[in-house]
Amino acid sequence: MSRTALIENVTAMLQDAGFLVSERCAIRPKSFDVAARRGEELVLLKVLGNVDAFDAATGREMRRLGEYLSATPMVVGMRTRDEELKPEVVYFRHGVPAIHPDTAFDLFVEDVPPLIYAAPGGLYVNIDGDLLSETREQQDWSLGKLASELGVSRRTVSKYEDGMNASIDVAVKLEELFDRPFTAPMDVMEGAEEVRDAEPTPDPPEADPDDEHVVGVLTRAGFTVHPTIRAPFNSVSEDEERRGRDGAKLLTGHSEFTPSAEKRARIMSSLGQVTQTRSVYFVEDNARRESVKGTALVSCEELAETDDPEAVRDLIRERAAEPGEA
Repeated sequence: MSRTALIENVTAMLQDAGFLVSERCAIRPKSFDVAARRGEELVLLKVLGNVDAFDAATGREMRRLGEYLSATPMVVGMRTRDEELKPEVVYFRHGVPAIHPDTAFDLFVEDVPPLIYAAPGGLYVNIDGDLLSETREQQDWSLGKLASELGVSRRTVSKYEDGMNASIDVAVKLEELFDRPFTAPMDVMEGAEEVRDAEPTPDPPEADPDDEHVVGVLTRAGFTVHPTIRAPFNSVSEDEERRGRDGAKLLTGHSEFTPSAEKRARIMSSLGQVTQTRSVYFVEDNARRESVKGTALVSCEELAETDDPEAVRDLIRERAAEPGEA
């Protein structure tokens, strides 16, 4: 299956599951292909045939965007260089969960989260340690007896009860011994943080020198600007006066107003609908228009004519569509 067909299939699946899906980000650079929202759930999806093509720089960018936009970054793919991805298993690439389309179907359409994840050494599950401890005590089993049955040390059993994850073989043995499952599903919509290595959000990149003027204007207007390097927009900015409220975040672009810039502005508008942000494109020349599909167009000449932070905010609000609207 071609990558284009795979993206189309994933998009159709999300729509069938009740997600609002953005226009495909068919421009470069791009760290993700589509954004999708259902209620409070927001996902940034990269769709690949081979998930090994997902590099570290893209992983860092997607994790930063997940933090800025309160979204879950995720990869949907078919295989690695060595094998097909297994359904019902969560893999990780540079801190981002990666799943097979069948796993995505179970998660998004059937509302059945995966139980198994891949890590160095094999496949593992998340053990409900409190349930294991309670069941062991109800059956009047000592740590030593359970350890002997599992073929592990008493210390290892104690770690299972404290929340350490276990191999699939151990999980199966536990279910056979006590006639009940002890595995807990992974919250993939939270990035499966309970099973992946904890890593802080990567440091942001430096702003492009060509964007310094725009960054300066937005900063003086009370925005915190988060530059991007592999997104369909130059930055995600947050209005400090409206932090945590609807309309506080802004997707921004900056360049001459070319056909490519117009296409980017349309994509930013679609992304704004899904991420519930406003979008604005700062143009070096006179665009002779005030917006593109809800993305505000503001010339750098207009910016130079005002030092009033509130006037900058008003200009963006007047021309940009309301968050979530086309």
